[in-house]
Amino acid sequence: MKDPSNPVCRTISTLLSRIGDKWTVLVVATLGDGSRRFNELRREIPSVSQRMLTLTLRNLERDGLVKRTVTPTIPPRVDYELTALGHSLLKPVTALTEWALDHVEQIHRAQASFDAELDKAEAA
Repeated sequence: MKDPSNPVCRTISTLLSRIGDKWTVLVVATLGDGSRRFNELRREIPSVSQRMLTLTLRNLERDGLVKRTVTPTIPPRVDYELTALGHSLLKPVTALTEWALDHVEQIHRAQASFDAELDKAEAA
C-alpha cells in the first residue's frame, strides 16, 4: 500500500486530503450540531470565504457526507446537514480537534524552539 501508484493508496490519499482539509473539518464540526443555512455557516466559520465554503460544501455533498436540501420558497431556502456517512466522520473529526486543542501549546513551543535554532544557524 506504500506504492503511490497503487489504486488503493491513491484513493486513500484523495480521501484524506479532502477530509483533512481545514474547511472540511470546520464544516463537519459545525454541522455536527445540526443543519445550517449557508449564511449561518459563514457566520460560524468567519475565516472562510464564500467561494471556499461553496466549494467545500459541494465536495462534501459529492462525497456523500453532506445533504443539501432546497425548499422552494421565495427566496429559495437551502439547508445543509450531515448524512449518516458524514455523522460517522464526526467522531474522528472531534477527536482530531480535541487533540489539536490539547497540544497547541506544545506545538507552539516546538515551533518557537525550531525557529530560534534556525535563526541562530542563519546568523552564523
